[in-house]
Amino acid sequence: MSGPERPMAGWSRDEPWAQAAETHAAAVFLAGDLACKLKKPVNLGFLDFSTVAARTVACAREAELNLRFAPDVYLGVAELRGPDGEVCDHLVVMRRMPASRRLSTLVRSHEPVARPLRQVARILAAQHAKAARSPQIAEQGSRDALRRRWTDNIEQTRTIQARLAPREPLDPAVICETERLASRFGAGRAPLFDARIRQGRIVDGHGDLLADDIFCLDDGPRILDCLDFDDRLRWLDGLDDAAFLAMDLERLGAPALAEQFMAAYAEYSGDPAPASLRHHYVAYRAFVRAKIACLRGAQDDPAAGFEARHLAEVALRHLRAGAVTLVLIGGLPGTGKSALADATAGRLGFTVLNSDRVRKELAGLPAETSARARYGSGIYTAEWTERTYRELQRRAAVLLAHGESVIADASFITARQRAAAAATAAEASADLVQLRCTAPGEPRLRRGRCDRRADGGLRGTVAGRGRNRHRSRRHRRGGRPVRGPSGGGDPSSRPGAYLAPRPAVYAPRVTTTR
Repeated sequence: MSGPERPMAGWSRDEPWAQAAETHAAAVFLAGDLACKLKKPVNLGFLDFSTVAARTVACAREAELNLRFAPDVYLGVAELRGPDGEVCDHLVVMRRMPASRRLSTLVRSHEPVARPLRQVARILAAQHAKAARSPQIAEQGSRDALRRRWTDNIEQTRTIQARLAPREPLDPAVICETERLASRFGAGRAPLFDARIRQGRIVDGHGDLLADDIFCLDDGPRILDCLDFDDRLRWLDGLDDAAFLAMDLERLGAPALAEQFMAAYAEYSGDPAPASLRHHYVAYRAFVRAKIACLRGAQDDPAAGFEARHLAEVALRHLRAGAVTLVLIGGLPGTGKSALADATAGRLGFTVLNSDRVRKELAGLPAETSARARYGSGIYTAEWTERTYRELQRRAAVLLAHGESVIADASFITARQRAAAAATAAEASADLVQLRCTAPGEPRLRRGRCDRRADGGLRGTVAGRGRNRHRSRRHRRGGRPVRGPSGGGDPSSRPGAYLAPRPAVYAPRVTTTR
């Protein structure tokens, strides 16, 4: 064995001197200040430890790879010899960590863990910043690679379910819905994943970041047990790596801690990923763990069925929350479209595209400038309107493809305009929600509001404040900051919230269609 000999926390006298624990792929033996991991001789499909040679390689890889995160914990690989003195297997040898300082234990006990979680986020972001990158690694962050991983996990889960029938833990309908939503997200988001690759976000990461394998010591956290049996599964988007722990914190009943951790990782990594991608990666990690729970159920773990169902529900909830959506808010002028768009965008983190502002930009006019003209004249001719709606749909298509949900604030009076917007949503594999605002019995109020806008009074309205705020949003194209017009530019640069809250029901009078 080799490694640093700096003493650190190990066996505590309030714990048994010797213990043993078991996972689906290994057994861990604790004795005094040491912990020794023995790989099980199993072939689970996604990993194969069925031969001594395979286990020997896996032990060496585990000891080597984990030095990146915990160099003072992993001591090396020891030989396991039989009574005849022949080597029969190998063990990964580690310093024993105090069970009472395990992150999962602290979370379950409601101990304060905000500080160590920020430290974990910083360590992870720092490791990602210096991690190996190559075209081979980057390929694993592509849309097609993620789809293959989804397919493999779903097929493996169905195989395990068939073995457990009629006691299969997951409802087949849940698996089908998970498959449908995961496929729908990937179908329209190739530009988003391509942008992640261009930005260098695909790294050789940890790959299995669970709260059970993080220990919060006085001198900082120790992160153990990275994924070692398949390099391709460890080559991943850094956000996907962080999402694993966010998922596990949510599994432990601490969604607020999950949100705090993801926010800290975004801060330390400078990653402005859209909320939809964060949801998608959390969903993927939850389903992977649901599969592992099903596998433990096949190994007669009595608690595995409940955990598998809970994790599958987490996956489905995040897939639904992360569904990319195009919202059309239409109606005649003065019916409150812009106020509704602004309020909804503020609650959901959606990007607002306002037709009046797009129209003025196309004409080279500042948003605050009055473009007052008779109906059908000036920049309000049929030709100008057609041009405005085409540009609105183009910008929406770019945003949707990059994982940003969009609110299109325009009249949408004609069926042709609405059909074109629906086609934009369909081409981007995005959900479509249509809202129509009306203000019956208030024609004079409607006329008065329109007159104030025509006179250049936009800045004093709620809608005006919303559009001014969106106008100031900065976007990044090709690594160079630019000012994006009305949500233009490269939308992959806009920060998104980890979890978007539900909007309050606020509208003058709204008719909804999907």
